[in-house]
Order: sequence, then C-alpha cells, then structure tokens
Amino acid sequence: MQIEFKATKRDAQGTGASRRLRRAGHVPGIIYGGADDVSVITMDHNEIYHLLRKEAFHASVLSIDVDGTKQAAVLRDVQWHPFKQQVLHLDFQRVAAGEKMHLKVPLHFVGDDVSPAVKLGGCMISHVVNEVDVQCLPQDLPEFIQVDLSTLEAGQSVHVSQIALPAGVELVQHGEGDPVVATALIVKGAATEAEGEGEAA
Repeated sequence: MQIEFKATKRDAQGTGASRRLRRAGHVPGIIYGGADDVSVITMDHNEIYHLLRKEAFHASVLSIDVDGTKQAAVLRDVQWHPFKQQVLHLDFQRVAAGEKMHLKVPLHFVGDDVSPAVKLGGCMISHVVNEVDVQCLPQDLPEFIQVDLSTLEAGQSVHVSQIALPAGVELVQHGEGDPVVATALIVKGAATEAEGEGEAA
C-alpha cells in the first residue's frame, strides 16, 4: 500500500512561526537522513490527522511530495497536544532503496477463537506484544506481521522466535531471552469446571 501526501517547504522557523502555522490549520515537521540536508516542512493538519489514524501510516515507506519533489521516508516521531486532538509536530526519516532500515511493525493475531486453548480449554488469549522491531530493505517492509494462534493449547505461549516472518525481514532483538508474544491464560471458572468433570469421572 503506497501512502502519499503533500508537504511544503517552510522558511520561517521557531516557536512563534510554528504557532502561527498551527492556528492556520497546518502541522510543522522535518525530514532528515540520507545525503540530503534536513527539510523543514509544513503539512495540512486534517490530512495528517486522518492518515495518523491508519495503522499502515506508522509502518510503511511513505511518499512525501514536497513542492513537487517526492521523497521516500518513514514516520519516526509524532508530537500530540496534551489534551486536544491536535498534531503538533512530525519527524520523518528518509530511506534509500538499497539500505536496510529498522521500524516497528504491528502484529495481527488470527485463529485464537478456533484454538484448542479457547474451544476446549476455556482459556483467554492475552496478546502480550502488539508490535515488533524489524530490519529489512524498504521494498520488503510489511504493513503488519500475522501471528497464527490456531494451534495454541491451554497454558501454552507463542514466543518471538516462533513468528513466521515475510521474506527479507529479520527481527531486531533487544536484550536477551525470547519474549512472549501471546499466551493462553486458564480462566479460573474454566479450570474449576475441568476439575469437577475429572472428579465426576
């Protein structure tokens, strides 16, 4: 999915200039990285606000049309107003086609409702981690990574090392160990019921 939006270079900088831009319905931002200089830009607030509500906007290589020149970049940081639904500032980092990049990608869980843990064990599936840090070339970046929970048994967990990754995508591990991504928690009522059935037998 290619997401493209327009931006304009801005000359005026500083707190006062940014405040005036926001009052006029614009969002200040920067594009940095690569061989080019930092680009100081402004964007339409409504367009950016609605794009930020899309999951893909946070985990895709974006095409930013700056005064007619397109730049490939990823979103690195968003600053929101403390209590208003207002975007204050955006940071983007340029990406190059032949260079690997790091980005957090969301996890989409499927099959938990048909897993033995839920259907037979009466368990509740807890999603412990909702995104993972990956490394890949820009063209290999997935919008999300699917985690299949259809074979999960009661009391079992799925770890990061068990996630099936798309071709060309590597996990970036932080620290030691193999973090849990999802786990089947045995619900108290279901456990008592199972014990009762065992005694009756």
